[in-house]
Amino acid sequence: MSDEERVRVPLAERSYDIVIGEGLMQRAGALARKALEVAGLRTSRLALISNARVFGLYGRTLCSGLRRAGFALSVHLVGDGERYKTLRTVERLYEELAEQRLDRTSAIVALGGGVVGDIAGFVAATFLRGIAYVHIPTTVLAAIDSSIGGKTGVNLPQGKNLVGAFHQPRLVLVDVATLRTLPPREVAAGLCEALKYGVIREAELFDQILAHLNALRSGEAAAWVPVIRRCCEIKADIVCRDEREAGLRQILNFGHTFGHALESVTRYRRLKHGEAVGYGMIMAARLAVRLGLLSPGEAERLHRAVIACGRFPSIADLDPDAVLAAMRHDKKARAGRLTFVLPTRIGHVTVRDDVPPRIVRALLRESLRDLSP
Repeated sequence: MSDEERVRVPLAERSYDIVIGEGLMQRAGALARKALEVAGLRTSRLALISNARVFGLYGRTLCSGLRRAGFALSVHLVGDGERYKTLRTVERLYEELAEQRLDRTSAIVALGGGVVGDIAGFVAATFLRGIAYVHIPTTVLAAIDSSIGGKTGVNLPQGKNLVGAFHQPRLVLVDVATLRTLPPREVAAGLCEALKYGVIREAELFDQILAHLNALRSGEAAAWVPVIRRCCEIKADIVCRDEREAGLRQILNFGHTFGHALESVTRYRRLKHGEAVGYGMIMAARLAVRLGLLSPGEAERLHRAVIACGRFPSIADLDPDAVLAAMRHDKKARAGRLTFVLPTRIGHVTVRDDVPPRIVRALLRESLRDLSP
């Protein structure tokens, strides 16, 4: 596939393109150069942030293309996994960038999944009070979600993404060829996040994903490009309407109130983010049924769709009270009240902050046991 698709994120002077296609890694240098120049940045020095596994797969190709485009380049590797998304990692990167004498005309390139992107974006937002960055996501989840919209951040022991900043990239470059090298768990995690867009905004997308599930799970570019494009279009529309998550953007957190807590209590070692969100979407649907917002049939339909994405690690051993306590640390909580994005039907959700804790606790007791494989 040689054609590329573009989705524009229209944010005035912070606007940028998401470029989607196959074989784009080889052209990344020229595409990055053009995007930075369009933004008025005459950048000559780049810092590439990645992890060892991803850099081993794509680093040589990407570095070659960046150097051909006239960039001087330093490479900085971080640990692979959510547990490395910490202030300690960020501090080390600050020191390395300072040693490389990056200045305000320099830029960062993030090569990797959501963890790499969140770390690199946060470093870009805060180093020298903010420098440009380009995101090259290599997982489904990063391509359709975390690389778009400018939310960056790191975790604390008390909860996920409690330290962060809004900082928009200058370009997001999605080479769908990278999806063929993903382990099955990463694909399943990304599919859950894709289903999320269908639940919150577009039932047709939900149905499209299920209809092409086998092709998507095998990494077929022809199946992935339209799904990624539509997910990106939905997120771009939401972000341009509510960049700072004052209202509408909250719906992107469907499944995340439960999901972030599951990640936290398992110390970010057991579940992929998308797996936790998958569990969280099922729990949110069950909660919606209990509150009379969603029919049991729609909840079961969502449940079957998530389970079809792949087999997730067990959560049967988790303490419901510990999960609830972690939920109260979530950054979406307001004055001690938990915020839930709850489906009313596939394609539409509502936001509620009036759910009694006893109902949440009872649901957790039931779900932690019932949902585990």
